[in-house]
Amino acid sequence: MSIKGKAYIAGAYEHPLRDAPDRTTAQIHAECAKGALADAGLTKDDVDGYFCAGDAPGFGGLSMVDYMGLKNVRHTDSTETGGSSYIVHVGHAAQAIAAGKCKVALITLAGRPRQNKFFGGGGSRPGQLSDGPPEAGFENIYGGSTHNTYGMCAMRHMYEYGTTSEQLAWIKVAASHHAQWNEHAFLRDVVTVEDVVNSRMISDPLHLLDCCVVTDGGGALIVVAPEIAKSLNRPLVKVIGAGESPKGPMGGRSLDLTHSAAVWSGPPAFAEAGVKPSDIKYASIYDSFTITVLMQLEDLGFCEKGQGGKFVADGNLISGVGKLPFNTDGGGLCNNHPTNRGGITKVIEAVRQLRGEAHPKVQVANCNLAIAHGTGGSLGLRHGAGTVILERE
Repeated sequence: MSIKGKAYIAGAYEHPLRDAPDRTTAQIHAECAKGALADAGLTKDDVDGYFCAGDAPGFGGLSMVDYMGLKNVRHTDSTETGGSSYIVHVGHAAQAIAAGKCKVALITLAGRPRQNKFFGGGGSRPGQLSDGPPEAGFENIYGGSTHNTYGMCAMRHMYEYGTTSEQLAWIKVAASHHAQWNEHAFLRDVVTVEDVVNSRMISDPLHLLDCCVVTDGGGALIVVAPEIAKSLNRPLVKVIGAGESPKGPMGGRSLDLTHSAAVWSGPPAFAEAGVKPSDIKYASIYDSFTITVLMQLEDLGFCEKGQGGKFVADGNLISGVGKLPFNTDGGGLCNNHPTNRGGITKVIEAVRQLRGEAHPKVQVANCNLAIAHGTGGSLGLRHGAGTVILERE
């Protein structure tokens, strides 16, 4: 079943806070939902489908449906693929709408990582339902962390293809050029390649400015059936293609650090949409680290494998300067990476671009086709990729 043209994104909202000591996670979910519904011109009583991931507190979707008073929900989905979950949810919402399971789907994300003083893991804490992931006994002893597993990917890419730290730095530079125009961005200062490569080393070869920001906040999306979209006084942004895929090391038997699951999630999304990477006017690309962006651009087909360094260099990702404007809100590298999950903000900015509602300094001219893509989990270990292609009607 194709979802091409079967669903539209009618509402999008990004929470303005980046530090939220006086909010609960549930409150931020609810405020984002309220904002997205208002943007769409709908009410909570119109919502009959709800989508969330592991950031939803309590009993996940069940707790949030009850908390937000969504009394007409008849379809729920709590697919969890880390930060890409909300991109995957757009595809799932379109599928559910096409199948007649719901007509107005609400997707929310929220979190408060800046308020957490404990960053533990495993299953040692009282009340946990699990004794930890199955791979823990084989991997945790080696001290793998978020930073060093991404660092390994960058190091391997440099070894295989000659990619340089200066080339990676151009990704941060592009993000900073965009973030300067976003009043809510966590980091608004424009940086140079020299600033990035001279910032302190975090996990060789990744420097501090190669890493995303840590922010509180959240966002929400409203995905609706075509007849509802056309009854609303909002620009028409339709979902025309979607793909998803997991990737893992398979116990060490499939450990390739130079490609992501985008090599599998991208092709079906492009095929369903009937477009090519060269047709895309704007790209929202998950940017937990600079290497994340570079590898995904290669794997999605915007350039050949190994040529990502050359592709991103010299401002090629800067709106109004380069061939492929990306993350014009400043992305996770400068603007917002709420609860360490950047997928929903990627879709939100893609919607802004297609509506012509991005900041005038970064708005892409005649933007009618956009991609939002993300990887959730760890690029160097196991992760899930989600790709959606959107079109302005």
